[in-house]
Amino acid sequence: MRAVNGVITVLTALMFNACLAAPSPTASASTALCTQQSLRIAVIPKKSMDALLDEQKPLIERLSSATGIPVEIVPSSSYESVIDAIVSGGVDIAWLGPASYILAYRRDPRIEPFASLTINHGFFTPAGHHYQALLLARPEVATDINGLRGKTVVLTDPASTSGSLVPNTEFSRVTGLPLAQFFGSIAYSGSHDRSLDALINHKVDAAFVSSVRADEYLADGLIQRDTFKVLWRSEPIYYDPFVFSGSVCGPLKERVRAAMLNDQQGLSGFLDSQKASGIVPVSHAEYAPLLRMMQDQTAAP
Repeated sequence: MRAVNGVITVLTALMFNACLAAPSPTASASTALCTQQSLRIAVIPKKSMDALLDEQKPLIERLSSATGIPVEIVPSSSYESVIDAIVSGGVDIAWLGPASYILAYRRDPRIEPFASLTINHGFFTPAGHHYQALLLARPEVATDINGLRGKTVVLTDPASTSGSLVPNTEFSRVTGLPLAQFFGSIAYSGSHDRSLDALINHKVDAAFVSSVRADEYLADGLIQRDTFKVLWRSEPIYYDPFVFSGSVCGPLKERVRAAMLNDQQGLSGFLDSQKASGIVPVSHAEYAPLLRMMQDQTAAP
């Protein structure tokens, strides 16, 4: 009997040690996720894709060096295509507008904002973490909001914060009318650049655009300070977040965070192209007010 008990004791000890040595299913899954062979990034098309690809090169090089894997920018044709890519896991990181992030977050709450730019002071944009939606018009068309009643206006993309969501909520509260009832004609251009170009080329009377992109046009000499009149400004909007997809593993996230948030001198080329002074950490909290705005808009009759 003692011999049998001894055998049972030995077998129990062996089984217990085997359980300790064997990786748990969760640990195995986590390790597998961290063995991905590349890092894919998508960027909302605020400007031409060629310009975006050129501007992102210093960031791509930094991330590739920090992670030890190839990094590539995935071309995107619309805001919605970037949202779909980050929600589906087709890309690992996306640089979204605030409203685009909220739309993605509502489809997958695992999506995580982790960094944003600090913007330089500009003619249209105050320095700091925020920008604004602007309503710009040619001076000969209108000198105040009422002068645009019945005129043509261009928005950027239905998923754009400053080029659609905020004008549809905040500006409509100012006029007391939906955009479609205040303006005579509304069109979507697809990007802030196209909206500004349409305004420059007299194809529309007014445009809702990002103050940051207006400053970039001014810095590039495409417009002058008096080319357009600013007829309306939104409340401050926290600037665009970089976000992780829900499938990126913890160790890879930490390497990306460190590469973007530490020793930013090596990213000076990227920051200069964005008229930014640095990159700061962010979380969902910075964009929660926008989520409430979108919920209120959905609930409105």
